[in-house]
Amino acid sequence: MKKLLLFLASLVFVSGLRAQENEPASPVREQALENLTEKQDAETRDDSYWQQIDELHKNKLNLNTANADDLQLLQLLTDLQIEEFLSYRKLLGSLVNIYELQAVPGWDIEIIKQVIPFVFAGDTVSLIENFKKRFHRGENNLLFRFGQQLEKAKGFKEPSDSTSSHYFGSMQQIFFRYKYNYKNLLQYGLVGDKDAGEQFFRGKQKYGFDFYSFHLYAKDIGVIKSLAIGDFAVNMGQGLIQWQSLAFTKSADVVLIKRQSTTLRPYNSAGEFNFHRGAGITLGKGRFETTLFGSYRNISANLAADTIAKTEFVTSFETSGYHRTQNENADRNELRQITIGGNFKITGNNYRLGINAVHYNFSCPIEKQDQPYNFFALRGKTWVNESIDYSYTFHNIHFFGEAAMDKKSNPAFVNGILMSLSASVDISVLYRKISKAYQSLYSDAFTENATVNNETGIYAGISIHPTPALKIDAYTDFYKFPWLKYNVDAPSSGRDYFIQLNYQPGKTWSIYTRFKNESKQKNGSNGSLVTHSVQFISTKDWRTEYVIHLNKELLFKNRLEIIWYDQKEVINEQGFLDAFDVFYKPSRKFFSGNMRLQYFETSGYNSRIYAYEEGVLYNYSIPSFYGKGFRYYINLNFDFRKFFSQSSSNKNHIEFWLKWSQTIYQDQTTVGTGLDQVDGNKKAAFQLQANFEW
Repeated sequence: MKKLLLFLASLVFVSGLRAQENEPASPVREQALENLTEKQDAETRDDSYWQQIDELHKNKLNLNTANADDLQLLQLLTDLQIEEFLSYRKLLGSLVNIYELQAVPGWDIEIIKQVIPFVFAGDTVSLIENFKKRFHRGENNLLFRFGQQLEKAKGFKEPSDSTSSHYFGSMQQIFFRYKYNYKNLLQYGLVGDKDAGEQFFRGKQKYGFDFYSFHLYAKDIGVIKSLAIGDFAVNMGQGLIQWQSLAFTKSADVVLIKRQSTTLRPYNSAGEFNFHRGAGITLGKGRFETTLFGSYRNISANLAADTIAKTEFVTSFETSGYHRTQNENADRNELRQITIGGNFKITGNNYRLGINAVHYNFSCPIEKQDQPYNFFALRGKTWVNESIDYSYTFHNIHFFGEAAMDKKSNPAFVNGILMSLSASVDISVLYRKISKAYQSLYSDAFTENATVNNETGIYAGISIHPTPALKIDAYTDFYKFPWLKYNVDAPSSGRDYFIQLNYQPGKTWSIYTRFKNESKQKNGSNGSLVTHSVQFISTKDWRTEYVIHLNKELLFKNRLEIIWYDQKEVINEQGFLDAFDVFYKPSRKFFSGNMRLQYFETSGYNSRIYAYEEGVLYNYSIPSFYGKGFRYYINLNFDFRKFFSQSSSNKNHIEFWLKWSQTIYQDQTTVGTGLDQVDGNKKAAFQLQANFEW
């Protein structure tokens, strides 16, 4: 009877939970990706997150069989919310309907709206029946992507002499991926990628693509929880010693501060550095789980020679994946890396404890450039990292963390708390203390630094829902860097403040406004002195964005942003950006699209503004804008499944995407720098993509 009453009560709110059609990427994800790009000063080429989201759209999670690891794949829920759901299901049994989620403590209307597109409530399927379907009931997907910048950059022009650097290959970008997938339980595939400037079936790339990747991944085969062969990613603990999947730090979702993922994940993206190549397996029975993996890879690295000892050593890793010039090709696959690692986990009713280790062996010793900020850099032919991670839930409080140590016993710690104070208030706190000498590879923890070392800090966030229509998110972060950094010639510190108000009174429109202030010590301008004194430089950022749904087919979005950089100094900068988007997705047509018209004006590079842009399927871009000018782009999608059949359930279909973009600068005669410089004040590019499914 209790289950029936809960279900009937949930029906009252069903109309308020239906997800809007034709939604762009969520503002939270846009901001998180922008922050990540700004932090790393480069766009990630790992599109596994978007593939995963697309797969969950097609093959939704069954709420009646999903475990904690399955729910973590959504990257929408905190561990407290996951624990509350599992406890609810254990107490009251299987869900009758997805709208019963409103009865789960800690699940408000907003989070249920975000989750509903990826879940359903259904009957369980036997392991034997599911296993038989894996090999013939899955989906085949073949994707081709072709892109090119229209203007010829300096690197593609004939060099003035034989010693000048230039690009050996053509201007085209080419990418393909074949993948077979059955509900994320079995998948395998092949990837090929050629960047603009790289050769194709000639020269250094005589076998076609510059980069190839193969993967085979299976999960939930009895005691075999996951099996990876070929290319795969490894995620352990809170990222202190190993985290190779997409992970966010500070964002508008102030309580999602914990790293969440299964240990082994398939890898089939275009990025050429942040993955392993070999085999891994996760075995589990009852409360115990263990993972072992081994990898052998050739990595691009810059080598230098010791003429006295007549040996070679590595001065830096080449992580961009570009092999276009003579120097870049000379660094290609110069370093052999062997990696062995694993972890062991014990999971209880409200706790999890893990032990992690990873060992590296290199064909050449690593010896970074002799600079003060490299005094504690990773060195040698071998490296080791070990850690212990934990999580524990007590009523409405969730504790988590990781303690790590490297080969030289340098420590690193991350500890966090998630707490639900009431139905409308959640808080998060995270403390990290990472030694100035701690070193690791392929790590990605919750830090201010782009690398996991040389940092002490404390972060605190709060999320308040005073009314169903209003949400307030805020965080503050204080951090110190005990040792020198690149372009910071002394120990330094910084502090961040952030507040965002979201207001959505109904289904037709929403608005958010945010203010962020980052004050960080950097090198001051000291003329001709060898060293610099550090001084606090403040960057203030105010943004307002609103979304209007005119109907189910048409959506408008507008974003206004202003940046103030280093106002206290005589040479300060300001930046402004205004972007207007239109999304059109008719329900009974085979085409859809979106477009943007944008104006930007900044005083210089320091006041640049990063802006997320929609792209073709699984692809997006986050360019930075500085100077003064206009930008526009158009995305078109043609889904021929709808053209030939009104039934959207037809499995065999073809889709095409086209993106055209152009930036027009004012008062400039060239655009870009170095080999990427083009003459004139315009820069245009296009992308074509075809996707075949059967």
